Amino acid sequence: MQKELHPDTYRTVIFRDINANVSWLGKSCAKTRDTDTFEDGNEYPLIKLEISSASHPFFTGKMQFVDTAGRIDKFNKKFGKSRFAKKIEDEPATEEVEATKEEA
Repeated sequence: MQKELHPDTYRTVIFRDINANVSWLGKSCAKTRDTDTFEDGNEYPLIKLEISSASHPFFTGKMQFVDTAGRIDKFNKKFGKSRFAKKIEDEPATEEVEATKEEA
């Protein structure tokens, strides 16, 4: 095992979800300056998490549905006169293409 390559401090740490204020013990090599006391009375290094299964909308059942129609309108308002919009408008509709094929 190469000494410079692998971490030498695989230890028990406290993971804390700061949004849900939930803590649990786990193992990690991540470096941290913070420490805290866990429920068992021992002091461990503390790793703060922005999101975990305790606060993620998918796992909590508090999914927020996005108004996709509003997003499309916002996109069209912002880029409606761009060169990308013209390409779509310039293309003939499928009915017009089929009618042209039948006439030929």
